[in-house]
Amino acid sequence: MDTIASLFSFITTPVSWVIVQFHSVYGAIFGPDTGWAWGLSIVSLVILIRICLIPLFVKQIKATRAMQTLQPEMKKIQERYKNDRQRQSEEMMKLYKETGTNPLSSCLPILAQSPFFFALYHVLNGIASGDTVGVINDRLLESAQKAHIFGAPLAAKFTDSADKVEALNSSLTDVRVVTAIMIVLMSLSQFYTQRQLMTKNVDTTVKTPFMQQQKMLMYVFPVIFAVFGINFPVGVLVYWLTTNVWTMGQQMYVIHNNPTPGSKAQAAYLERLTKHLTRHGKTRNRRERAIVKAIVAKGRDRNEHERKFINGLNKAGLAAQTDGMVIKGESAVAAQSEDGTPIIAAAAKRQQPKRQSKSQRQTGTAKAAGEPTSLTKSDDREDAKPAAPAKKDDTKSTGSTRSKAQSGQRKGPQRPKSPSKK
Repeated sequence: MDTIASLFSFITTPVSWVIVQFHSVYGAIFGPDTGWAWGLSIVSLVILIRICLIPLFVKQIKATRAMQTLQPEMKKIQERYKNDRQRQSEEMMKLYKETGTNPLSSCLPILAQSPFFFALYHVLNGIASGDTVGVINDRLLESAQKAHIFGAPLAAKFTDSADKVEALNSSLTDVRVVTAIMIVLMSLSQFYTQRQLMTKNVDTTVKTPFMQQQKMLMYVFPVIFAVFGINFPVGVLVYWLTTNVWTMGQQMYVIHNNPTPGSKAQAAYLERLTKHLTRHGKTRNRRERAIVKAIVAKGRDRNEHERKFINGLNKAGLAAQTDGMVIKGESAVAAQSEDGTPIIAAAAKRQQPKRQSKSQRQTGTAKAAGEPTSLTKSDDREDAKPAAPAKKDDTKSTGSTRSKAQSGQRKGPQRPKSPSKK
């Protein structure tokens, strides 16, 4: 372990220095040997690290959404080149390059956080074994060994023996109860975070293998936390639980304010945005203008929630502009309809044409045929007289004449057919 620690001393020394600096601040408030001073130092370390990782978290969100969008194209490539693995990988890399996505971007926060996690684990393990690590000297080591969180020492583990726990001035029952509660809270927070992502912030219109993988991880991760958690010191469990709570809150903020297109969270967000725009008639900040601008630019490619949002604005007499601004329908020159075509925001109601009388309809028909448009009473009377019954031969000839005229032949009397010879 000393060899590994020497290799990673470049990260254990800064982590121990940060903990000591926070401990000097909280020690002046709660006392240098209390669990509050050391526990809050670990929590503050987590917050500092996660604040530094916010740009990577934003990149992770963009990469995850890009991968969700590419899942249908990736599935087509897999089906097309299912017998040629090399060609399949080449087409996948080509697709990533064209769209500017990177599958590893979704793992960046975890990879960037793992060195700090290892460094903190080594510092706390050194406290448990009585070894100084980094800038933690003998005085700080003795103070950290006296620190307890709800009766459990920072360096104690669930699997420690009773003798080792007694050497840290605690009881085995206190250590196992505290560690068990923290492991359960870690597993529940991880499960809730993953479930929230699957149920609220996933595009339900696209069914891809990526969703099945996320669903599987929702049940696998809590089990991993439960199995490995019993082997970690109480201080590391504090670090891990704080990280999970931060991730859960950070994701709730993202889902509430910047949801994935096509998800349930987007439907709820656009509903809230519609109510605000209907009440105030304008966007509040740059983020709302960016969302409205993106929806307007999609045109015919809008999803169901976005079309409902545009229709709701139009019904309220508002028009979403291409620059993301929202203006009232009276002053709008043109707005985007749900299919992307420009419409007049303040268009008047469509007027229905007046019902025409029979004589007006006949006049219009006569004009179209080039006949005289005047109708007299005598004509009406003649039209009203019933026609005389025609003879059978006349009916036949009339029917044949009509059928020929309808088929495009010359009008007028036709040459009678020669009788067929029997």
